[in-house]
Amino acid sequence: MRVTGSWVAVPTPFNDDGSVNYEGFNLLIDFHRENNTDGLLVLGSAGEASMLTIEEKKKIIECVTDYARKRIPVFFGTTGSNTADSVCMTRAAHECGADGAMLVVPGYIRPPQEDIYTFFEKVASAVKIPIAVYNNPTRVGVTISTETAIALSKIDNIVAFKEAVPDISHLLKMKKAVGDSVDILTCDSPQFSIIMPNMGFGGSGTANITGNLAPAEFAELSSPWKTFEDVIHCRDLLFRYFELMQLCYSVTNPVVIKAGLNVLGLKVGKPRPPLQELDSQKVSVLKAQLESLGLLDKYQI
Repeated sequence: MRVTGSWVAVPTPFNDDGSVNYEGFNLLIDFHRENNTDGLLVLGSAGEASMLTIEEKKKIIECVTDYARKRIPVFFGTTGSNTADSVCMTRAAHECGADGAMLVVPGYIRPPQEDIYTFFEKVASAVKIPIAVYNNPTRVGVTISTETAIALSKIDNIVAFKEAVPDISHLLKMKKAVGDSVDILTCDSPQFSIIMPNMGFGGSGTANITGNLAPAEFAELSSPWKTFEDVIHCRDLLFRYFELMQLCYSVTNPVVIKAGLNVLGLKVGKPRPPLQELDSQKVSVLKAQLESLGLLDKYQI
């Protein structure tokens, strides 16, 4: 399976009472399918996965897989607090017929590199589902080294890497070693600004959050380069949407994207505590930004 283009990490919709709005995912799925998003990432940090119960996660996987089938590919975050829990959740995704699973190193443990390799190898070998490896040291406290990532790329059902590491040499070494055997996506963090370097090395796209508010635009921005015109187009889109990207990352994810989706009429509710909703002043700034970019008129329902 190829994992290319714009893969958007979507939030988990909540009802007013804080319960999961399972049907709310259907609106997000249709929104992204209609606006050229290549795939969705569900139950990641944008989905507040660490604040959901196991039962909620399993029901989300079941409901989203059932509705998204033949509409848009979906990878689910299935990392648990340990290897056994991660295998269990990944098997649940496999049994539901999910397109794939994305896993990070379990948080708060900071395992050495050999244990990181063993974790992913054991999860991948327990299922037939395609696996994406998410390298996110900011969240989990440890970086997957270039050497470990290259070793993981040789496991048959590991098909992609999402890199959230501000290290261009890591991306270069990865691409040189793996070629086209696996896809390499980068996050859209404006602080890291690694989209263009990765695409220049032959990267496959982005796994982003700003595409929640600008889906068609990020589908264009994330398309793998074929000509020099693609390079210029990607650069121009980054220039245009960089301030929106900064805004999306200005508060802990998914606070801003939830506020933005609510402004657009795609009601996803508030974040689950301890996260709080975006304050009214920042909502006004966000709304003005969406309006100035033409996104409010384009996407508001």
